[in-house]
Amino acid sequence: MKTSGMNVENTLLPLALLALGKTGADIERMVREVRRTARRSGRAVSWADLENALREGQADMSADLRRRAGVHEAGHAVVYTVTGVAAVQSASIGLHGIGMVTTTPNASLPQSETWLMHSIACLLAGRAAEQIVIGEALAGGGGADESDLARATAMALAAETSLGFAQHQPLLYRSATMGTNELALDRQLAKRVNRRLEDAEAIARRIIEENRQALEDVAARLASVGILAGDEVRHLVERPNYPNRHPNTPPRSQSAIPRCARTIPVAQLSIQVSGNSIPAERTAMPNTEIALPARKSVVSC
Repeated sequence: MKTSGMNVENTLLPLALLALGKTGADIERMVREVRRTARRSGRAVSWADLENALREGQADMSADLRRRAGVHEAGHAVVYTVTGVAAVQSASIGLHGIGMVTTTPNASLPQSETWLMHSIACLLAGRAAEQIVIGEALAGGGGADESDLARATAMALAAETSLGFAQHQPLLYRSATMGTNELALDRQLAKRVNRRLEDAEAIARRIIEENRQALEDVAARLASVGILAGDEVRHLVERPNYPNRHPNTPPRSQSAIPRCARTIPVAQLSIQVSGNSIPAERTAMPNTEIALPARKSVVSC
C-alpha cells in the first residue's frame, strides 16, 4: 500500500474510528480477506478497500432516519462535553447499529449528587435533543434493559434507595438487587424517581437549548460523514454559552440538584451509559455501588 505524499495520521484516523468495537482478531480476519480479494484482482490493497471492509454491514438509513440519529447522538455528545462528565472519543451513526457515542470518564470528578444528575442528564440528552430539534422522540431511547431510559432509571432509583441522596429516608439503604420491580410496588418511590428523571432531563434540555447551534453543527456533520473524532466534537461545541463557568456547575435556577454537597464514597467502575436502544453506546463513567451493568470504556447511543 502506497503512502507517499499522504498524511498517514489523517488517513488512519477515520479507519481507526470505523474499527471501534472490533477486536484485534476481527481486524486481522478483515485484512486477510481484503488482501485475498485484492490479490485475486491482481492489484495492491488500497485505503478504499480497508474503508469499504470496515463499513460493511452498516445500517441502511433513510435521510430522515440519518438526520434523527445525528440529532440524537449530537445531544449525547454536547451534554457530555458541556458537563465534563466524560470526554467524547467518537460519535457515529450507521456504523454499529443506528448510532453511538464513545467516551472515557472524567475520573477527577467527585461522585457527588451533581455528578450523578449530570450523568443521568447525559443519558437523557439524546431523547431531549430529538424533542427539541425534531419535535418528537423515537422509541430508540427505551425498549430494552440497556437503553438510555433503563440506565437513567436505574441511576435515579439508586439515588433514592442506596446512595443517600433521597430527601425521604436518606439513611435507609435498600439493595440495588431489588431492581426496578420495586417501582411497581411503591408508588411514592416511583414518583420520586420520576421527578429526579424529569429534573435531569431539564438539565439536558437547558444545555441543549443554550448550545443549539453546536448541536446542529455536530448533527449535520454526523449526517454527512457518519463519524466524528472527539476532538472535532469538542471543536464544534466549544462551550459557547459557558465562558465563565466550570463545566460541572449546574445550570442556573435548576432545582434538580438541591443537595449536591454529598459525595458517593465508592470505588470507580466503568458503566455503559447511553444507548439509543439500537446499538447501546457504552460510556465509561465512574460507577457507584449501584448494581448497574459494568462495561468497558467504550460507548453511548
